[in-house]
Amino acid sequence: MLTLDLIPQQQELVERIAVLGREHFKARAAHYDDTATFPAEDFDDLFHAGLHAAAVPKAYGGFGLGPYHDDVFTLWMMTKEIAKADLSLARCWEGHVNSLVLLDGLANEAQKARWFEGVVQRGEKWVAWSGEPQSRAPGQQLRFGTTVEKVDGGYIVDGTKVFSTSAGGVEWAILLVNTAGPGGARHATEAAESLLLLACDLSDSTVTFDGSWWDPIGMRATVSHLVHFDRTFIPDSHLIGAPGQYLQGGWQTCFTPHYAASFLGAAEAAYTYALEYLTTQNKGHDPYVQQHIGQMAINVETAHLWLRHVARLWETGCYDEAQLAGSRARFFIEELAEETVKRCIRACGARSLNRPGPLERIYRDLSFYVRHDNADHILATIGKSQLGQAHDGSFFTP
Repeated sequence: MLTLDLIPQQQELVERIAVLGREHFKARAAHYDDTATFPAEDFDDLFHAGLHAAAVPKAYGGFGLGPYHDDVFTLWMMTKEIAKADLSLARCWEGHVNSLVLLDGLANEAQKARWFEGVVQRGEKWVAWSGEPQSRAPGQQLRFGTTVEKVDGGYIVDGTKVFSTSAGGVEWAILLVNTAGPGGARHATEAAESLLLLACDLSDSTVTFDGSWWDPIGMRATVSHLVHFDRTFIPDSHLIGAPGQYLQGGWQTCFTPHYAASFLGAAEAAYTYALEYLTTQNKGHDPYVQQHIGQMAINVETAHLWLRHVARLWETGCYDEAQLAGSRARFFIEELAEETVKRCIRACGARSLNRPGPLERIYRDLSFYVRHDNADHILATIGKSQLGQAHDGSFFTP
């Protein structure tokens, strides 16, 4: 499926990142998972291989990949190859390239020139932090959230964000914050115009990270820590786009199928593992094993075809259709990926879940990552769109 509608130059980009995955990322994944540390060496490899600026426009020295250019499928296939090696790394990579897509679409020319130079020349890494969940977890004393105060020359951000992917590992974060109070973008209910996008230099001494909060079963190397902002000043020059533009323009819908590309990477890794393991164990003549392998092959191929379909809609300017199809792909590929991993486990047996094999990490990571959005709400959103009802295609709120 690597060559699905990709011209040789696009195939070469995907293969370059696939080689890094096979030769470096996969070998390091267990260490980053065990230690719950940011995959810094992997990003160094991406930078030195000239792949770090994939979503930077060509005019600024990148490859110009993204949904509002004529090539997003190559970007998603690059992400898939990273996810085959390490799903946590893929999530950090998603945060980086999705942030570059936002800068390309919403930043002014001066901002692009300054920030893209840092990415291309110095390998600076970006992420975007949106959520500020207001419901308390067991044992949690306080709600998370930020407040924003307009002051002379900029803004004061105070409070906390959580699920802050790549915390402490990247140089810049796009903060999605709300002038109406805590909630950010994902958990806010106020008018769209109250949402701001502020670029935060994470070397600021008023920004600190608390890793003690982060001890999940999977996706550990995303280091999605608690972040404290102690009256952090962000200048007006770091305001990205107009207030509310992120929600009004449906920018989150660009990234919904990108998550599915990572799910597909995990599924393909499990499928590849099953083929190698069952062949080595000489179990390929078992008819039940054959059925599992057959279904896994169909699942992986189907997921590729769905992503190709959604990508073509983006690349041909059918944006309304692309947004709807992206939700469908996100929902369906989650199901396909989870089924593929479960079939791999059933075919290979309990021994396959014993460390240091990769399958137990794939299982943990995928099980955790698909909770990023509520699949029930995604499916209800798809139903609302079919019924002609108002719906939230960005964050799938009921």
